[in-house]
Amino acid sequence: MPVERRVADLLARMTLKEKVGQLNQRLFGWKIFRRMGQEFELTDDFRREVDARQGLGALYGLFRADPWSGMTWERGIAPERSARVANAIQRYVIENTRLGIPVLLSEECPHGHQALGGPLLPTNIGVGCSWNPALLEEATAMVAASIRARGATLGLMSCLDMMRDPRWGRAEECYSEDPCLASHLVAAATRGLQGSSLEDLKRPDKLAAVLKHFCAQGGREGGYNSAAVIIGERELREIHLPACLAGVRAGAQAFMAAYNDIDGVRCCGSSRLLTGLLRGEWGFEGIVMGDGSAVDMLADQTGNYESAGVLGLTSGVDLSLWDLSFTTLESSVTRGHCPESLVDRAVARVLRLKFLLGLFEHPYTDEGLAAKVTGTARARDINLRLARETLVLLRNEGSLLPLRKDVPRIAVIGPNADSLYNQLGDYTAPQEPGTGVTLLAGIRAKVSPATEVVYARGCSIRGMERDGIDAAVAAARSAGLAIVVVGGSSARDFDVTFDDHGAAIAGNCPTDMDCGEGMDVCDLNLGGVQEDLIKAIVATGVPTVVVLVQGRPHSIQWAAEHCPAILCAWYPGQEGGTAVAEALFGDINPGGRLSVSIPAASGQLPVYYNHKRPGNSAYRDRTCNPLYPFGYGLSYTTFALSELRAGAPWSVAELECGGTVEALVDVTNTGDRTGTETVQLYIRDLEASVTSRIRELKAFRKIELEPGETQTVRFSLDRDALGVWNPEMKFVLEPGNIELMAGGGAGIVLTTKVELA
Repeated sequence: MPVERRVADLLARMTLKEKVGQLNQRLFGWKIFRRMGQEFELTDDFRREVDARQGLGALYGLFRADPWSGMTWERGIAPERSARVANAIQRYVIENTRLGIPVLLSEECPHGHQALGGPLLPTNIGVGCSWNPALLEEATAMVAASIRARGATLGLMSCLDMMRDPRWGRAEECYSEDPCLASHLVAAATRGLQGSSLEDLKRPDKLAAVLKHFCAQGGREGGYNSAAVIIGERELREIHLPACLAGVRAGAQAFMAAYNDIDGVRCCGSSRLLTGLLRGEWGFEGIVMGDGSAVDMLADQTGNYESAGVLGLTSGVDLSLWDLSFTTLESSVTRGHCPESLVDRAVARVLRLKFLLGLFEHPYTDEGLAAKVTGTARARDINLRLARETLVLLRNEGSLLPLRKDVPRIAVIGPNADSLYNQLGDYTAPQEPGTGVTLLAGIRAKVSPATEVVYARGCSIRGMERDGIDAAVAAARSAGLAIVVVGGSSARDFDVTFDDHGAAIAGNCPTDMDCGEGMDVCDLNLGGVQEDLIKAIVATGVPTVVVLVQGRPHSIQWAAEHCPAILCAWYPGQEGGTAVAEALFGDINPGGRLSVSIPAASGQLPVYYNHKRPGNSAYRDRTCNPLYPFGYGLSYTTFALSELRAGAPWSVAELECGGTVEALVDVTNTGDRTGTETVQLYIRDLEASVTSRIRELKAFRKIELEPGETQTVRFSLDRDALGVWNPEMKFVLEPGNIELMAGGGAGIVLTTKVELA
């Protein structure tokens, strides 16, 4: 039967208690099993929850492993045993409830899978610098196969937040500060997890994507996590919603409603956002999950959990996450505070997703599948290829890079040189010994057998101790070259204190963790005495390369003025050490381009490129320009762009009928080695009914060119690219002159005008 008919049939046979059970995701997955050696048993807490609710809508984080969950390799679930535990959960729910409705198992996968043995990709901020949606789709498909093989069916994927303030600890989870680039990556990641059709959801290597966070969490005030977002509808629609719409168009089956409020209305309590816009305007048919305890936060305005639950449900939240509020819905209905039709609406959406995933036909997972798809050579290769493309060469004076492999001695220095966890980012599981490659290990594997590599940590990330700087200076003086690896850390450990929904508490963090959820900062300078370490090494006169391993853009003004070579690696993931070493020694030509602007100082913020300031704006004491702008990146070769031109006449009528217009530009590799350039096309509306941004990215193309080769890059732009939100907040095409701008890693180099008639 059609899914809609199956949903209606099942819903008609459910009691109110059974319905409300389908809307709750109360349990932490790591608390529902007990490990005894290599065997597992379900806990009484789990059995009581199933019995009390007569079923479960979803179960969160069964395989999550990290200091918050307390799961380690000794206590948690290894890949090869995962499906066995997942099947035991499904079996108990199916066999011990009246209707036997299977449960959704949801897992964190912001940049891989936060589980023992799970694949960990470079964090999103680095992935954005790859400008390579096709490679991201391949990588997320690999992640999906690993998660589904364990028995999970929902992937909670950070991808919607726009990085507008790098002080925010979750900057690493953002693809970009730009909605065009982010939209392409969101669509690719969604297709990677889910496939290209609803039928793909039944495949044993796909799962439903829960895109988070909806929405505008990246625009919070002051860089504070979950803080208020004080923007108007225009900023919301121009900057924060395009990536969300791209997810809908790519077929996403779920969104997670964010913690923040927008202009005084919390996302979880906004019917205008969750029902009017998401479902009414965009036609979204999937489920909305509240962020962890986010519905309970509505009680701050409603006065109690029961009214908070009614507000969340009425607004469009279908599935809770750890909330108490949704457990009161049965009482709310029986007391007349909530119509049962609203419960039915949400339950129908949850059941529809379970049918689409094929859980009623195939609730159990092949228990031998995970061992075949997890930790494979192919998975490592995909991870390495993605890590290579995230690397951005910021500075290379005198062509210091690439380095020779036969230097007699190299000093590798810094707190991030030999720390695997510091290059993995937040939402990371404990790593099995032998997993991953640190930068120090990657460098040692790359140099000639005759080269000696000496290592000195120098200092910590945040500590003020200077005891190790002298040893680092001595190591540098003994070598002919110094590679200084600094930046930040999102590595959680068991000394960190967490709040109720898992974010680290910044005011009670005795470790080096200074990025990740809950780790907001007010100063973007390198933490602790890291800059002093760099200054001490540069003072030796030894040629110095700085490698930045970080989850947010740091202000590195001094290094940019005094260090001849700087490579930004972000958090490059498990294979990051190999990728960075390949770039340093010239085995690959770094081709990453910044997906976010790097400020010269914290006081410049906001420093994103697509602002509305006049072009001659400046502070009294410094320029307002970033240290390194959006789209920037060097190469070991050079490129020249020429002949930017528009195609056939640009017609409003053609665009309104679903057509496209074209722009073309020629690109030549003018250097002596093969390299990749990301050609970027921007516009500025010169005759708009509303104020225009100084420029807006509308298309890009990443191409590889041999020395001397020229390619013509052809861009197609549609109505979405050229329309504006007019004063009445209608999306329209307006005739008039438009400035086209084309550039690459070196910035905007070509401009022309075209009339949209």
